[in-house]
Amino acid sequence: MQKRLPFLIIALLLLLAPQAGASTVLVKDKLGRQIEVTVPVKRAVLISLYEFIPALDLWDRVVGVNRWAFENTLLKRFEQLRTIPPVGTGGDVNIETIMALEPDLVIIWIYKPGIVKFMEKRGLKVIAVYPESLKELYQNVRLCGRLFVKERRSEEIISLMEDIFDLIRSRVSGIPKEERRKVLWLWGRPTTVNGGIGVQHDVIRLIGGINPAQQIKAKHVDVSLEKIVVWNPDTIFIWGSAKYGPQDLIKSPQWAVVKAIKERRVFKAPSWSTWSPRLALMTLWMAKETYPEVFSDICVRCLAGSFYKKVFGIPFDPEEFN
Repeated sequence: MQKRLPFLIIALLLLLAPQAGASTVLVKDKLGRQIEVTVPVKRAVLISLYEFIPALDLWDRVVGVNRWAFENTLLKRFEQLRTIPPVGTGGDVNIETIMALEPDLVIIWIYKPGIVKFMEKRGLKVIAVYPESLKELYQNVRLCGRLFVKERRSEEIISLMEDIFDLIRSRVSGIPKEERRKVLWLWGRPTTVNGGIGVQHDVIRLIGGINPAQQIKAKHVDVSLEKIVVWNPDTIFIWGSAKYGPQDLIKSPQWAVVKAIKERRVFKAPSWSTWSPRLALMTLWMAKETYPEVFSDICVRCLAGSFYKKVFGIPFDPEEFN
């Protein structure tokens, strides 16, 4: 027995020692919490940022995913998704399912901070995210690169997004200030607008538009229809998951005096997550709809084909813009 003791001690030390190649990173999340994470993360639950799974090739690292991922136009094209169990949504998390998966890390959005605290009490390591600008979206891309040790790939994705953004910037830079168009983004209700913060606000600025609601420092804010009439936007975009569409506004007598309605310049965005590399394609589409004369020679779907292959490794499906 005495001869075996050293071998048992060695075995125990090996078991407790950090995995080869593993290290730790300190992450400050959107709730201001400092979280120490051992990387690379090998068992993750993604309740948010799940479109990064194919972009960073994380199929072998993700053990649970938001239920809405199975309705996602991009993710449901991958057979691998069927092998990952759903764990509820950001506002209705199935804690027991997550606990049974024994994840190293859960990434969730900050819709209900109380859920984050509850998961922590159950011993789960949780990072809360909520990108409110294009800069923060890039930070989240790089965060995933650090967590899964995919830094080079995360920089490639940002570079591919910037290629499209640079194309847009180069085209709209020559538009005189007095000719810039007022662009309004509507959310789940026609009178819920995007104010002067958020990814959508950054996109409006990037495409050379003027957000008439920019003085309101909120991402979602209810305003009166009279306010929208006074703003008189040239172009209106509707959130892709809204239960109404352009025709609902065009047929409404109350909206008839708005310039965007009169000129039939109301568009419903595809139901894509804007917390995704696909934001670049949505931005290009919005730029072309806002300034068709500036982007008349740009084939959005052609560029989408190249982008999809480079970022997600699959062809672009034109139906995704419908």
